[in-house]
Amino acid sequence: MIICTFEHGGRPAYLRHVVVHALVERDGALLLVKRAPHLGEGGKWGLPGGFLDRDENLVQGVLRELREETGWTGEVRGLLRVNSRPNRPREDRQNVAFDFIVTPLARVGSPDAESTAVEWMPIERLPPLDSLAFDHGESVALYLVSRGRPAAPPIVE
Repeated sequence: MIICTFEHGGRPAYLRHVVVHALVERDGALLLVKRAPHLGEGGKWGLPGGFLDRDENLVQGVLRELREETGWTGEVRGLLRVNSRPNRPREDRQNVAFDFIVTPLARVGSPDAESTAVEWMPIERLPPLDSLAFDHGESVALYLVSRGRPAAPPIVE
């Protein structure tokens, strides 16, 4: 992780990071991952996603994270939300999140060590949204409200 000391009078401050998340629905179920214990908010269910790598764009990043964490490939349908709130994730850094709606294509592998479980959860049996990792529940709620509606510009916060 890159840190910067000149902005805050010699006190290290983490830079902003870009994260991507995939909202993937199939047959009335959302694809969720259980975060491994060694990760932030380990043990909680959340959206597949993670940090953008230096050599990729947003779409490449979300599709890579989807494949790594779930074993699924997909196709990006659109951008649901850009979350740039400065308190995200409530640490001395800011993660700017891009939440994409992704159509699942095929299962091509197994999840990596960042996921202890991968599950297609029927929407009517989702865990309480406020129990999902970080603020993923907010993104799921926005997605559920927007389902079946004509495409709208992404929500930018």
